[in-house]
Amino acid sequence: MKTIIQSLIASALLFTPIAASAQETPCGLREDLVAALLDQFGENFSGGGLKDDKAVYEIWTSEEAGTWTLLLTRPNGISCILASGTDWQPQLARHIVKGVKS
Repeated sequence: MKTIIQSLIASALLFTPIAASAQETPCGLREDLVAALLDQFGENFSGGGLKDDKAVYEIWTSEEAGTWTLLLTRPNGISCILASGTDWQPQLARHIVKGVKS
């Protein structure tokens, strides 16, 4: 996981010289971070949603590698990697069995 974060930080810094926050969260142009997730890690968009009119949260995953990344994007096109990890477990389709009325 450390290698993934280091690579994403390097990618973000190479592509866009935007200062990171005090916690050194890797941030950059969304298109650059997404390109790194796709090309370097084989991750694809798995889902996401709006927090409000100021943020979109996205989950990017690779079922093959088992990696995942939580990306936050703001209206100005700047994205930050909030978290990443391994051992991603995709949700399996649920099969609901109807019971018998008693």
